[in-house]
Amino acid sequence: MAWYSQTWTWFDGAWHEGNPGLVGPRSHALWQASSVFDGGRYFDGVAPDIDLHAARVNRSAVALGLQATVTPDFIVEKMHEGVKKFAPGTAIYVKPMYWGEADGPSTIMPDPESTQFALCLFEAAMPQPSNGFSVTKGLYRRPTYETAPTDSKAGCLYPNNARILKAAKAAGFDNALVLDMLGHVAETGTSNVFLAKDGVVKTPVPNGTFLNGITRQRVIKLLRENGVPVEECSLRYEEFEKADEIFISGNYSKCMPVTRIDDRTLQPGPLFRRARELYMDFAHSKAKAA
Repeated sequence: MAWYSQTWTWFDGAWHEGNPGLVGPRSHALWQASSVFDGGRYFDGVAPDIDLHAARVNRSAVALGLQATVTPDFIVEKMHEGVKKFAPGTAIYVKPMYWGEADGPSTIMPDPESTQFALCLFEAAMPQPSNGFSVTKGLYRRPTYETAPTDSKAGCLYPNNARILKAAKAAGFDNALVLDMLGHVAETGTSNVFLAKDGVVKTPVPNGTFLNGITRQRVIKLLRENGVPVEECSLRYEEFEKADEIFISGNYSKCMPVTRIDDRTLQPGPLFRRARELYMDFAHSKAKAA
């Protein structure tokens, strides 16, 4: 039995079922990590902000020295074509990606003309708020723009996240709050992060060390429009330790609560619930407007 869920990938003019081999040992991406991707969600017949995810993967490609060989509109069109291959009601992860196939002027640099594109759709259940998770302080830190391509959603950034998560799980936690090089909280190992204190929501200000997530931006906008004060600012780990609530935003699970930080238990609070309800109302409003 395959380790992966139902999967369809559009590549080179056709849809392929399963996990097709798209790169080889001489592919630049395999040995020099010239790959970028993005993540969208299709669930309940809607794909909130999929156009923004499609546009971002193109920006990521250019940032990594690749070419954006298809338009965001093409990506969205192919997504709608691909979801028809799944049973109605299936929650799907939408992953457009680019990678370098050939070496460029040196083996380190990819040849932009060799850029390849694929759109992968796979079945992925939506996590539920009842599955809140625990966090501790991350063992490793986020790089800066001067040390890594943090202005892109590049595959080469994720091994650092993996070792952060590995260390957190070894310590008995599900995830970690990751600090930047100045000691401020940047994100979790998998998502953007918020805290609530005395009725105010706060979230790390984008400073070039983490992606200003599309779902993050949407949650901030929805909360502010609903009258909730939201501050983007520098936050220390100690402020999360004393928070009334902690919650995250990310494409994979949208809005989820943190239910434990170190040895302190938290409950999903009213501002988390409002953020999630506002986001889901926004997402489903797209179906009503269609």
